[in-house]
Amino acid sequence: MKTATFTRGNNESTLKIYQKYLELIYYSNDIVKKYPKSENFSLVNEIKNSLYVGLRNLMYAIKNYHKQDKLKYLNEFDINLNLLKIQVRLSYKYKYITMQNYQTWSNLITDICNMLGGWINSCLKR
Repeated sequence: MKTATFTRGNNESTLKIYQKYLELIYYSNDIVKKYPKSENFSLVNEIKNSLYVGLRNLMYAIKNYHKQDKLKYLNEFDINLNLLKIQVRLSYKYKYITMQNYQTWSNLITDICNMLGGWINSCLKR
């Protein structure tokens, strides 16, 4: 599946984190469709909110040239990922997802967190 590319401040690692994050969104949306209807306005809504606010912060970070602004959005993106980790853990605890779903979802988030950590470190070194 091809994804959109960004023209400003774009490099290969930035595009990889964007593509990986879109993969996370696709996976998450498929999983939350299976949640009980009673969770549609609570946990499902919070998961989707975390995902899309995270996407917004990622896009702002990609488009920003100023190091301080970029770091601000990257840190906000990191917070959204941490919230998402907690929401996934709650989903597993309440048995809305299987162990396999939990592991796959967690691995996707961990991969993005690792990429993000490298990106933040590279911004701090400049």
